[in-house]
Amino acid sequence: MRYIRPLVQTDPARPEGALTLAGGWCWFDRVELLTRDAPPAIMPAASLTAEELAPLTAPRAALAGLSMDAPRVMAILNLTPDSFSDGGLHAGRELENALALAEVGDMLDIGGESTRPGAEEVAVRDEIARVVPVMERLRAAGCTAPISLDTRKAEVARAGLAAGADMVNDVSAMLFDPEIAQVTAQAGVPICLMHAQGSPETMQDDPRYTDVLLDVYDHLAARIVAAEAAGIDRARIVVDPGIGFGKTMDHNLALLGRLSLFHALGCPMLLGVSRKGFIGKLAGEDVAAERMPGSLALAVLAAGQGVQLLRVHDARETRQGLRLAAAQWGM
Repeated sequence: MRYIRPLVQTDPARPEGALTLAGGWCWFDRVELLTRDAPPAIMPAASLTAEELAPLTAPRAALAGLSMDAPRVMAILNLTPDSFSDGGLHAGRELENALALAEVGDMLDIGGESTRPGAEEVAVRDEIARVVPVMERLRAAGCTAPISLDTRKAEVARAGLAAGADMVNDVSAMLFDPEIAQVTAQAGVPICLMHAQGSPETMQDDPRYTDVLLDVYDHLAARIVAAEAAGIDRARIVVDPGIGFGKTMDHNLALLGRLSLFHALGCPMLLGVSRKGFIGKLAGEDVAAERMPGSLALAVLAAGQGVQLLRVHDARETRQGLRLAAAQWGM
């Protein structure tokens, strides 16, 4: 099998014949050809077949009313007592903080279950009790920002969608609770399918891959097929390589280094690296809340590779960084 990674550019000196990536702000005129049994090779994009080019160049459909022609900030609101970075931070101030995040982010991502390494599963009733009242209060307060519900569970997704959520963000890619596919399909909303090896309780014990980049790609391709079989249109599917979910430092860096490969799946991409442990290890910063600079750097680099959705804790800072980068890209 041939895996085709566009060599993405944002330089204003765009050569004649260069192709626009996914209808967005980046372009490419060369690709890296990857296989499992031969060294990588660089080739002109013009040598690809129409079938190979189509997923790379086709504009991505809008998600929950957001166009995918610019990088979008997904602001994290963790309604959990034990999330790795901000557990318990919003207790007693959920509505106030959510409304503030909605002012600076393009979308809110609200979750009631921590999926940090070692986290234990939260009961359905408890997860619903954490997220649904906040969503209902947000909508009652007039908040119109798109809301993504971060959950692995069909019952939670059903309750959250009824309370005003616009999208499901499933870190298990519908494997933890397969019924979540039907719930999403019936609601007609987008779903984000993330790669994870193992469960949060055990995923960092000893993650192994034959080729992490291609293994993650194949897994996401298979989950897209499963979502389509359940009645979810590909235009409503988002993919996330799952940085930090069953990956070592080397695995994370390999995925980030060739992130643009996942555009070949033909779906918008979401990236969640904000404040994660590998940033702390590289930067020498043990305190998760102090990892904003590294998180911002990776967000801007990812946007430069055409990533459409950036899931972040520091929404205001990320938006500012993206505006500066976009000015250099001619946006």
